[in-house]
Amino acid sequence: MKRAPWRILASLAWRESRTARKRLLLYMSSISLGVGALVAIDSFSENITRSIHEQSRALVGGDLELTSPQPFNKSVQTFLDSISKNGVGVARSTQFMSMAVVPRTAGTRLVQIRAVTTEYPFYGVIETEPAGRWSELQSGAHAIVDKSLLTALDARIGDSLSLGFSKFLITGTIISVPGDPGISAAIGPRVFIPARYTAETQLLVMGSRAEYEALLKLPDNVKPGRYMARFNMRLDSSRVRQRTVAEAERDLTSAIGELRDFLGIVGLVALLLGGIGVASGIHAFVAKKIDTVAVLRCLGATSRQAVAIYVTQAVVMGTLGAAAGAVLGVGVQFIVPQVMKEFIPVDVNVRLEPMALSLGLIVGLWVALIFALRPLIGLRHVSPLQTLRRETDAQALRLDFRDWARLALTAATAGSIVLLAVARSRSLQSGFAVSVSIAVVIGVLASSAALVTFAARRLLRARWPFVVRQGIANLYRPANQTGAVILALGFGVFLISTLYQVQSSLLRQITTSAEATRANTVFFDVQQDQAEGLLSVIRAGSGDISQSMPIVQMRVAKINDVPVATFLKGKGIRRNFWAYRREYRSTYRDTIVSSEKLVQGRWFASTSTDSVGEVSMEAELFKDMKLALGDIITWDVQGVMVPVRVTSLREVNWARFEPNFFAVFSTRSLERAPRQYVVTADVRGAGNVGKLQRAVVDRYPNISSLDLSLVQTTIRSILRRVTSAVRFMAVLSLLLGVPVLFSAVAATRRDRVREGVLLKTLGATRAQVRMVMLSEYALLGLLGSLTGMLLSIGGAWALVHFLFEAPFVPAILPALAIMLSMMSLTVVIGVLAGRDVFASTPMAALRES
Repeated sequence: MKRAPWRILASLAWRESRTARKRLLLYMSSISLGVGALVAIDSFSENITRSIHEQSRALVGGDLELTSPQPFNKSVQTFLDSISKNGVGVARSTQFMSMAVVPRTAGTRLVQIRAVTTEYPFYGVIETEPAGRWSELQSGAHAIVDKSLLTALDARIGDSLSLGFSKFLITGTIISVPGDPGISAAIGPRVFIPARYTAETQLLVMGSRAEYEALLKLPDNVKPGRYMARFNMRLDSSRVRQRTVAEAERDLTSAIGELRDFLGIVGLVALLLGGIGVASGIHAFVAKKIDTVAVLRCLGATSRQAVAIYVTQAVVMGTLGAAAGAVLGVGVQFIVPQVMKEFIPVDVNVRLEPMALSLGLIVGLWVALIFALRPLIGLRHVSPLQTLRRETDAQALRLDFRDWARLALTAATAGSIVLLAVARSRSLQSGFAVSVSIAVVIGVLASSAALVTFAARRLLRARWPFVVRQGIANLYRPANQTGAVILALGFGVFLISTLYQVQSSLLRQITTSAEATRANTVFFDVQQDQAEGLLSVIRAGSGDISQSMPIVQMRVAKINDVPVATFLKGKGIRRNFWAYRREYRSTYRDTIVSSEKLVQGRWFASTSTDSVGEVSMEAELFKDMKLALGDIITWDVQGVMVPVRVTSLREVNWARFEPNFFAVFSTRSLERAPRQYVVTADVRGAGNVGKLQRAVVDRYPNISSLDLSLVQTTIRSILRRVTSAVRFMAVLSLLLGVPVLFSAVAATRRDRVREGVLLKTLGATRAQVRMVMLSEYALLGLLGSLTGMLLSIGGAWALVHFLFEAPFVPAILPALAIMLSMMSLTVVIGVLAGRDVFASTPMAALRES
């Protein structure tokens, strides 16, 4: 044996595994779902990144996109006319919100109108039903709409659709628009019309919000960035934004990468949970092989050869488990795009990704091996004398804390977790944060297990029933499974409950915010000469007016007499570019509303001798703009320069279903400025909101309105769809818990069978033995799931507080339901795993003793 070549050891490993292949494969299957999750996530990420690259032009619709929140000025129009004469294709699109009415049904709905020219888009195909209707859009006053609009308005193809003062014939419905995921139509269904009819609708009046877009198709082999370099100054001075195909691709790829990172961490946790299952299962496997190893040692095998035999078996079974997970991941990757199709702006072409498969196999095998080696190295200490004298498994597999191999494996395991976390996060900071979080969870669970063992020993009382005493005593006796089960169970409950708690808290915030809002209908784009008329229509429709707020459009022109163009050249400003270049829709009033809280400075003085006006800024925007109280901001209010002093900061609850503002001015600062109004109203009674909306549209077609109860329902639906993908990963983790728990319970199965049979020998009935097992696993399930639930509340609080910056309210009842479900699963698995107690005879137990 000492000179046995490796092929003989491999042959011996194969023959010796015949009696334990199924059980060893079960232990290694703990890793399969974790590998499946990684392969599915990485494959999905690669597929969608490749699809974005292949469809990048279709996503933009051209080689270059120019956008502006206001009509292109004369300078930009001249530029577009000149390049179109030089062989550059130019397509136009104008997007704005308005009310749509189907006269046949009297249905009314807020919609997103997109007025497009003939060439739109240059790349990509807008699919319609019936097919081919997009090519007929420009042939008359036609409209192609989202199918959801037909459902909402009880309309059908062929109906007339009123938009402002014009009517359009509905000729088809939208199936897909390149670069525009279906979820974008959740608030307002999309309506495409020919651009030449925009003026006839009379919907775009002074102050109306719209997005003006020009798509450019450049000649072949012309690079957009280089071509547009000479025009940058002209476009920038006209506040026209540019976006090339490469920039659009980079932005989308970055967003998908963030999603991949998040799901990747969930997959990593699932993989590590599988590693825990492997360690528990291999410990049970090794315990059964003590006698075999002792015989091999008697035949001359070295401790290294003995370990090598079982490491070979572990590698083979780990490879099979990882391969099964890779196959599972390949199947799941076909499902993920279907789950997330409403949020993905491309048609994902699913195909096998060799890199994702290879990486999943390598990582899965490594995790399986590194976790399996820790119990396997205990076989080095099995002495040939084990064949003559009986030692407990703990004595035969003793691991000295000073053992260099154990210390090296511990360091390798910790290092592997850190490296995997960093690799999955693609950031050192995030990777270390994830590693620390995992270490904290494992530490708390391990401490809980130690505390349970200590408490069980100290609190046990002789007056308790025998079956209860015996079950509790099993929590601290030698070869107990308290640590393994609590760690495996607690991890699973922690992951699943955390995801649910975050979702529940966010949904509750939306519900609370909606209930705190008195109004249920909001009207906007109300012109100055329409305000009084609108209020009378609302009162006539049995509505109570909650607020009527003036809206003034403006931009930042100067900060303390320094022009924005100069100020932006300073260091550290570029990242907050949007705060200086965006268009603001602000209001003026002399009071604070319920959705705001003054956090610094003083509110507007009732009388002021200051020659400039006053403004209160939203606190986060104030910080981004690097301002100080007392600074003077000069605003460009539709060509008029208005200087105001920053006198206070407000904390704004943006979740409230009410109009909120970054900048609120004192009345004297803006009362003479051209303005629109936003009006909120409380309209009660079934169907009265729809009737009021129709009455307003009939009188003022340009005024748009929102049913806030519909918005609330829509946002809830969006959040549920978003969390469906996350829940999908949680289900994988839940399924992973089954083999992990089987492995954890099996780790001490040999000792449990021996103890159970000895109890039968001493006169215990089957019912008593069953109750002992039930007591033990019920306590383990309760303590493990309870610890995981408490950890999930802390983890969910951290995510909601720091990531979503929202108040957290724990969902106690759902968390208890998850806890009880996992506890029941533990009891069922424990009792099923102990069936051998009833099949074994007392004589067999005595022979083993």
